[in-house]
Amino acid sequence: MNLGFSRIGARRELKRALESYWSGQSDAASLEQTAASLRSRHWTLQRHAGIQSIPSNDFSLYDHVLDTALMVGAIPSRYAPLGADSLTRYFAMARGHQDAHFDVPAMEMTKWFDTNYHYLVPEFARDMDVRLGSTKVIDEYLEAKALGIETRPVILGPVSLLLLGKLSQRDADKAESTLSFLDRILPVYAE
Repeated sequence: MNLGFSRIGARRELKRALESYWSGQSDAASLEQTAASLRSRHWTLQRHAGIQSIPSNDFSLYDHVLDTALMVGAIPSRYAPLGADSLTRYFAMARGHQDAHFDVPAMEMTKWFDTNYHYLVPEFARDMDVRLGSTKVIDEYLEAKALGIETRPVILGPVSLLLLGKLSQRDADKAESTLSFLDRILPVYAE
């Protein structure tokens, strides 16, 4: 069994594709093509190695906790003015976004338990629109299936997501914890 596969690529292809996209030297389609190529290569390598339980949804353009937060619609309101372009909003949440019209900081980043790796801290607000905000987990499962590879989708669980998160600043003074959102996000996981 494999719990996940390194997403960067044997020759750091993802890093180069991200840097090219962020600098404006390539477009979103090119970035998505590199990502799809890496996923396909990694699934195929695992199948040829005889791995019986190949994971999907272990790939991320930036952060798997952010991916899961987007899945449940945990998008802080400060990113709403960026519009519907999900990739622009995704990277704004991850890295911040500054241009002639907007100046929004990135979400807080903290250590993944006591490792040298970091994750973006999801923010939960009473007024957030809890809904299926991303079908990435399903899309990647179907992408592998189209290649003839049956995968086992991996996903950060709802309690873990909430415990890794924090309340929004305006809700932080309320006498509740992020776990109070569990009943709201469980239906999204089920969907």
